[in-house]
Amino acid sequence: MDLGVVNFSLWGINQIRPYLGGLSFTKAVSVSPVLPISMYLFFPLVWVSIMIFSSVYDGRKNLRVVEEFTNLTLSSLLAGIALAGILFFTYRETSRVTFLFFTIATYLLMIVWRIIIRILYRRRYTVRGRIPRILIVGAGLVGQEVKTRIDENPHLNVSLAGFLDDDEQKRTQNSMILGDVNSIRAVVKQKKVTDVIIALPTRAFAKISDIVKTLEDRAIKVWVVPDYFSLSLHHAEMENFIGLPLLDLRAAALSEYQRIIKRVFDLSFTILILIPVLPVMCIVAMAIWIFDGWPILYTQKRVGENGRLFKIYKFRTMVINAENLQKDVEKVNDQGELIHKIKNDPRITRLGRLLRRLSLDEFPQFFNVLRGNMSLVGPRPELPYLVEQYKSWQRKRFAVPQGMTGWWQINGRSDKPMHLHTEDDQYYIQNYSIWLDIRILLQTVWIIIRGKGAY
Repeated sequence: MDLGVVNFSLWGINQIRPYLGGLSFTKAVSVSPVLPISMYLFFPLVWVSIMIFSSVYDGRKNLRVVEEFTNLTLSSLLAGIALAGILFFTYRETSRVTFLFFTIATYLLMIVWRIIIRILYRRRYTVRGRIPRILIVGAGLVGQEVKTRIDENPHLNVSLAGFLDDDEQKRTQNSMILGDVNSIRAVVKQKKVTDVIIALPTRAFAKISDIVKTLEDRAIKVWVVPDYFSLSLHHAEMENFIGLPLLDLRAAALSEYQRIIKRVFDLSFTILILIPVLPVMCIVAMAIWIFDGWPILYTQKRVGENGRLFKIYKFRTMVINAENLQKDVEKVNDQGELIHKIKNDPRITRLGRLLRRLSLDEFPQFFNVLRGNMSLVGPRPELPYLVEQYKSWQRKRFAVPQGMTGWWQINGRSDKPMHLHTEDDQYYIQNYSIWLDIRILLQTVWIIIRGKGAY
């Protein structure tokens, strides 16, 4: 379909080229120019090849509309750039207006036909009553997590038939539990179940073989959810190793494609922003040297992606022996939680307070981004001694590169101590996209202007 869309757009825009002469930025032509046949061969091949490389055709990665259209947008941008480069070295006489309208039309048509197909696909399964009906075996933490994921993703268009669980107390408290595990065969038939998800705790995994054997003559799918939600993991992936199926419990939160796009974006933006920022950094450095003396920079060990330690760079905003006075400002709140930052910290210098108010003290971290041990956007890198006090689930925040700004920063900054609000980082990891990074960067500018939570 996409191959056809590319050729149709190329032919169609070329046909209407004479009618575009009235635009202020176009040159008038009386007849449509003749395009070489080879363009109708390599244009669709290049465009679709880039989309294949960008995982646009991977259905499992593009279940949600936003994921598919994000990948489609990025791959279309890359395809447009690639084709423009090819034309520069081959058919340079091709009308730039034709090429511009061709790329826009191709992108829009690809979106339109995908929307239509999604609507028809959903209608087909709804009208024919072929919506998958899921039965979850196990109503504990793992089973409830599966239900939550189903509820959060209505685009999957599935129906939850209910649970099965051997715990009598759970059955009396939860009306969605339809019986014990031994009644699975009768429930599957009665509820017309199409998929069974086994979400039992590790201690009950011995029952899996019995459940599979009970359902072996039924035309339904059986899935197993490993009980790893309580571990300090973001997600797991199945991999094939010399013919053996292995569960990778430390799978990366970002795909290789996402990681490449994020790194390219970080480098491009940082190099551009450093052009106006470097003179400002020189002025700040001079001010610190004049008013507060040496050293100008402050380095500190922080915990980065996957728990790796690295040195973070900041302009010094505190007195020289600030770390020795750390215990004087730390306190424990009413919930027994450690608070290591206070609003009127006596260790901060007068100039340092201004630098923090404008977030100028963070500028040296652009060099951390260039080195690759930080990203522009991500969870804020934490102090090692605070990480040692983390609960297991909080360590999931290290599944992605740590950032200069992030979801936590635009939702409170110092008003919400980082180590007590790691759920903000979990949201970022679960909903990551390059567009979310851009949105956070734009909101960060407004937060800095307001100076909210900066101390």
